[in-house]
Amino acid sequence: MAILYTTKASATGGRSGRAVSENGVLDVTLTVPKELGGDGATGTNPEQLFAAGYSACFLGALKNVAGKEKVTIPEDAKVTATVGIGPRDDGTGFGIEVSLSVDIPGMDRTQAEDLVAKAHIVCPYSHAMRTSTEVPVSVA
Repeated sequence: MAILYTTKASATGGRSGRAVSENGVLDVTLTVPKELGGDGATGTNPEQLFAAGYSACFLGALKNVAGKEKVTIPEDAKVTATVGIGPRDDGTGFGIEVSLSVDIPGMDRTQAEDLVAKAHIVCPYSHAMRTSTEVPVSVA
């Protein structure tokens, strides 16, 4: 695969810390939700960041697919990613589950379903989730 863009972000403090992108544009306070034993302080968490990234990427893939078919996606189209986290059934760690809801106002349902199915193939987040993409891990 030819890589067209690469970026980095780093986190310190784990789920109660800070995450910053390499260019500093993303700089967020991380907090643990009450449901996971946190105090509910103001901040974001990895699941919210994943949901935001996936929904934005999927909408981009949808616009890409639609553009190739000469179909306009309205500006008020919205993709909502719902991300859940919990202990895996095997007891060895945690897992996530993700679902997407796509709202394309004014579009025929059959056409919308066709475009969404095609976007699900194009979107790299969908591909990674579907194929359980291997992630290299190393110690710096």
